[in-house]
Amino acid sequence: GAQSGRWAAFQERHRLSCEEAARLLLDAYEFRGLVKHTGGCHCGAVRFEVWASADLHVFNCNCSICTKKQNRHFIVPASRFKLLKGADNLTTYTFNTHRAQHTFCKTCGVQSFYTPRSNPDGYGIAPHCLDDGTVQTIITEDINGKEWEKAVKEHKTIRDMSKP
Repeated sequence: GAQSGRWAAFQERHRLSCEEAARLLLDAYEFRGLVKHTGGCHCGAVRFEVWASADLHVFNCNCSICTKKQNRHFIVPASRFKLLKGADNLTTYTFNTHRAQHTFCKTCGVQSFYTPRSNPDGYGIAPHCLDDGTVQTIITEDINGKEWEKAVKEHKTIRDMSKP
């Protein structure tokens, strides 16, 4: 009836297949209050989308690797991250406990996301690798990664940031 007509008009107006329209509506419902950010590496070989707030809570860690790479990141659950292209162009660096998976593009060397040690069930996303237009504000919080175990134990919310 009327719903079928509305559905067909929606698909036509947005030039979407039935599957694309259903995905758009399910994403809008499931990720209510969040924004779909897109981003990737410098050369474009790696692209991703991530659902997160338009107001980002970014960590500035002073551990050895984050300091060397200037790795500032926000954390999301794995369910809110999708690699769009470039899985074959990623390589991984690990050290120490080997829990953090520092993924980066084989071509340009940019780490646009990684799996943090604090949240192995989520992703740390580099806000500077997001495309323009979806971020409203960035609040940066320093975290003492030089004393990682103590910092994570004392932090009240970091471990929960990758929970759906």
